[in-house]
Amino acid sequence: MGEIMSRLKELRKARGLTQIAVQMRTGIDQSDYSKIESGKRNLSFEQCKQLALALNTSMDYLAGLTDVKEPYPRNTEE
Repeated sequence: MGEIMSRLKELRKARGLTQIAVQMRTGIDQSDYSKIESGKRNLSFEQCKQLALALNTSMDYLAGLTDVKEPYPRNTEE
């Protein structure tokens, strides 16, 4: 869990985003996001997906499975 927390915070700051800006991009309540970032709350698969999209990265990067921050090519179909 520590890997996700530190990567979320690092990416958010690198992108010049506040926790409120992340809320606006993802719909995840700021207080919930704060708890995720501080390790007091786990995130769901859907929240991880939303955060990867909002922070322009991959779920694999957030999970620590790769050190490549750039997202994979994405499907344009939802």
